[in-house]
Amino acid sequence: MRRMSTLAGLSALVPLALAGCNLPGKPQAGPEVPRPEEVLAFKTLYGANCAGCHGESGQDGAAMDLANAEYQALIDDRSLREVIRKGEKGTLMPAFAQENGGMLTDAQIDALVQGMRGSWRKQDASGGEAPPPYKASHAGDALKGQAVYAIACARCHGTSAQRPGKAGSILDGSFLALINEQTLRTTMIAGRPDIGEPDWRGHIPGRSMTDDEITNLSAWLMTQRPVNPGQPYPSVSTTTETSAEKQALAARR
Repeated sequence: MRRMSTLAGLSALVPLALAGCNLPGKPQAGPEVPRPEEVLAFKTLYGANCAGCHGESGQDGAAMDLANAEYQALIDDRSLREVIRKGEKGTLMPAFAQENGGMLTDAQIDALVQGMRGSWRKQDASGGEAPPPYKASHAGDALKGQAVYAIACARCHGTSAQRPGKAGSILDGSFLALINEQTLRTTMIAGRPDIGEPDWRGHIPGRSMTDDEITNLSAWLMTQRPVNPGQPYPSVSTTTETSAEKQALAARR
């Protein structure tokens, strides 16, 4: 009887042993949420870190049009990686590398670079005409840049911040406070097709902008940036009234 009881007990354990790998509540292979640093899918990384500013498909966002094939042809892998790693000083582009306070590993940054190249880079994006280089080779001459603005920008962006053109003012202090010289240069060369901004060949009627003109114009625009962005800017009327008040006060004395 004892032997029969033992055999019966062992027989009852057999189904449990066979189902041991599928016990209720045991996590199955696959559905676990991966650790953040293990995510390497371009679509996931881009959606979580880039789409908010650059647009879901790399365009129509507030920031640079990453899906612009001319931009992808202009910037080399090393520079693109450095922008993601360290951010763009003087702009709202933050650093994403863990070593710089961000949340992405080197492998994830590489995945972003490779994904952008695979999705948006095209052969002969500029139609056979070589664009000016991504980086300026020398400091710009702001005085010459003012003259370039008059022939390349004023007809669309206006002659002053107070007199914007049909494309809006790029002399507005609020705009210049959010951008740096390299971003201006990049936009002048590659354009922003998602908002109708032409590349370096469409700013001056009849010819392309030269490297020097782009360098000088970028330098001049930076001189128009307010010293203390976000502070109230004196208007022409306020300045005139203040001067009149001073003259009246002096006359009373």
